Amino acid sequence: MDEVGLGKALQNARKAKGITQQELCHAAELSYSTLAKIERGAIKSPSVFTVGRIAQVLGTSVDALLGLKSTPVSTKKTAKNGAKFVFFDVNGCIVQFTHNAFAKLSQESGVSVSEIQAVFWEYDEDINRGTRTVEDLNSALSTLLGQEIDWLDYYLQTTEAIGGMHELLTWVSEHYQVGLLTNSMPGFVDALRATGKIPSVAFDTVVDSSTVGAIKPDRAIYEAAIEQSGYNGAEILFVDDLQANLAAAQRQFGWNTIWFDPYRPDISIATIRQALEF
Repeated sequence: MDEVGLGKALQNARKAKGITQQELCHAAELSYSTLAKIERGAIKSPSVFTVGRIAQVLGTSVDALLGLKSTPVSTKKTAKNGAKFVFFDVNGCIVQFTHNAFAKLSQESGVSVSEIQAVFWEYDEDINRGTRTVEDLNSALSTLLGQEIDWLDYYLQTTEAIGGMHELLTWVSEHYQVGLLTNSMPGFVDALRATGKIPSVAFDTVVDSSTVGAIKPDRAIYEAAIEQSGYNGAEILFVDDLQANLAAAQRQFGWNTIWFDPYRPDISIATIRQALEF
């Protein structure tokens, strides 16, 4: 089996196992770059030890992987606009954003929403980049409100899934490669998935700002998304609720983009389905 066949076999085995590239990298102690290149067939004769670690995590053997010649060709589609991989933002596209949490904290403490937001926004970007911690935010909010605060707990209590998005994500994942591209605090995506607020879709990759060390619309996070997806700009469709994030992806890398309106999700969902017709 050549490197392209091996890469395809590894990718099929990973998806059959229902784990993302990130999860496999973590378990096999590989870099994102190495795994993405192996799955694309871009590494000639990858180390047998590396392939062995991957096989072990996937619950199979190297011999079994090398013998996957009869694996069916992928039935994933290509949209009329050329898109093969779809990235979705999380906050504002799959779940409603954090404003309900601000209101809940204000009601419980008597501190105004604007004061709470001021503290939150002071820490938000740095935490999303991984340069500050959620504990730093918890400490600042606790001081302001005079009570112990766990921001993740309030976030999960008050964040709601956007109607229709579970069905859309399931449909998209059946026909296209799909991933998440999100500015998020460490562990928040996993928590949303564990509570069912992000559906149990086998995402091909999850590009989390706190792991990458860059946030949208920084160039670096889009570069990470391209590397992890294995597709070029014209083959990617990106759905986000912030125009600045979409403009950066389109201008710098030629991505297809759709603006998601969290206040009129039905219209946005219809637009996405129409764009992904094949």
